[in-house]
Amino acid sequence: MMKPQTKKSNDNIKLQEGQTFPLTIKRLGINGEGVGFFKKQVVFVPGALPGEEVVVEATKVQEKFAEGKIKKIRKKSEHRIAPPCPIYEQCGGCQLQHLDYHQQLKEKRDIVVQAFERYTNVSIEELNIKQTLGMEDPWNYRNKSQFQVGLQKQKVIAGLYGINSHYLIDIADCMVQHEATNKVTQVIKRILQDLKISIYNERNRKGLVRTIVTRVGVESGEVQVVLITAEKNIPRKQVLVEEITKRLPEVKSIVQNINGNKTSLIFGDVTQPLHGKEVIQETLGDLQFELSARAFFQLNPYQTVKLYDEVKKAAQLTGNEKIVDAYCGVGTIGLWLAKDAAELRGMDTIGEAIADAKKNAKRHGIDNATYVTGKAEEWLPKWVKEGWKPDVVVVDPPRTGCDSKLLETVMKVKPKKLVYVSCNPSTLAKDIKTLSKNYKVNYVQPVDMFPHTAHVECVSQLILKEGTL
Repeated sequence: MMKPQTKKSNDNIKLQEGQTFPLTIKRLGINGEGVGFFKKQVVFVPGALPGEEVVVEATKVQEKFAEGKIKKIRKKSEHRIAPPCPIYEQCGGCQLQHLDYHQQLKEKRDIVVQAFERYTNVSIEELNIKQTLGMEDPWNYRNKSQFQVGLQKQKVIAGLYGINSHYLIDIADCMVQHEATNKVTQVIKRILQDLKISIYNERNRKGLVRTIVTRVGVESGEVQVVLITAEKNIPRKQVLVEEITKRLPEVKSIVQNINGNKTSLIFGDVTQPLHGKEVIQETLGDLQFELSARAFFQLNPYQTVKLYDEVKKAAQLTGNEKIVDAYCGVGTIGLWLAKDAAELRGMDTIGEAIADAKKNAKRHGIDNATYVTGKAEEWLPKWVKEGWKPDVVVVDPPRTGCDSKLLETVMKVKPKKLVYVSCNPSTLAKDIKTLSKNYKVNYVQPVDMFPHTAHVECVSQLILKEGTL
C-alpha cells in the first residue's frame, strides 16, 4: 500500500540565490556581519546591524547557512553612523566603522557571550563576562602596515585588495594606521614613481616591488621600511636609499625581503639590510624591545599595555609563584610578569622567537626567566617529573586555540591558576569546555585590540576546582 504524501512545511523551503526577502537582524556574527533567520535558516548579511529590519538578496546558499547583501534598510539601528573612511565599503580592512564605537564594545562582548553559549554548558552568569575594555581614541592605532603595490593608469598605488576580489584599492590615508606609517608609505610610492622602479604584476609575474611594509616604534618615533621584491637586484638601489633617507629622516631602518614565489604570503625567506639599523626600538610600559623586519609584535601598543595588565591582574602574583608562559613568542607577556614572580619558564616551537626572548630577558636584567624551544606538552611533564611544578600557566595560542595535548597536560599538571589569552572567542570557548572538568572560570575580560574590526581578544582567569589536586 502506498504511503500518503506528507505536505512539506514552509519551514523546510530553502532560499534560492537571487531571491529577495525581509530579514530582522538578531546579532553580529564573529566576522562582524549581521545575523538573521529566514524560515529557520541562518543568514549572514555584511553591513547589517542588530535590531535592523532589512530587505536582503541571497548571494550564496549552502545547506546550513546563506549569505546575502542589503537591498534596502526598512528600519535602521539607532547606533548606525556614517563610516568616516571614504573607501570603507570597498576596502574591507574594517568591518564595523558604520557602528557607533561604544556600541561596538557592547557587540564585541556579545560575540564572546554567543561563543560560550554555543560551545559550553556553563551559564553566562557563572562565567562573569565583563564589559569590553576599549580605547579612549580608537583611531590611528596600528603600528604596522603591509600594502600591496600595483600600477593604475601608470601611477604607483599601494593598498589592500577589495572584498572578495583581486582589485587593488589604493589607500592614501588609512584611519586605523598610525600617521607615520601612512606618511612613509605615501612618500615611498612617489619615490618609486619618480625613479621609475618597476612594480610587480601578479598576473604575468613580471616586475620588481611587490609590497611596502612600514612599522613605527610609537614611543621612539623610529620607522622601519621593508621593500618586498620579486628579485634580489634593485636597479638604482643607492639612489632609492638616498631618496628615502633624504625625504624621510624618521626612517632609521631600510630592509629588503625577497619573495619570488607565486604565493599569498607577504614575506620570502631572504631578508637583507639596505640602510641604517636592522631593528627599531619600541617601548611597552617600562620594557624596551628591538623589532627586526620579521619579528612579531602587537599591532596596537596602546591596548597591549591594557591587555598585559589584565594578564597580570588575572595571575594575582605575590612574588612567590612559579609561572609557565606557553606560546611565549619573543617573551613579551612573560617579561611583563617576571618581576612579580619567583620564576618564569617559557617555551615556543619557533627557535628564532626563543632566541629573541632570551635577548629581551637579558636586556631587562631579568634573571629568573628560562626559555626553551619546543612544545609545552613536552616540557611541562618533564619539569614536573624533575620536581618543578608551576603555580600559574599563561597561554596565548594562535586563532586555532590550544593544542589538545597541551590542554591534557594542563589538566594533569593542575596548576592552581590558568590565564588564557585568546584572539578567537570560539576556540576559547571550546578549550574552556575541555578545561571546565578541572577548572572554574572566574571571569572573562574582553579587550578591544582592533577598533572598527570584528576582532576581540579576551583574558580569562581559570581557577583549579577544589578537590582536584
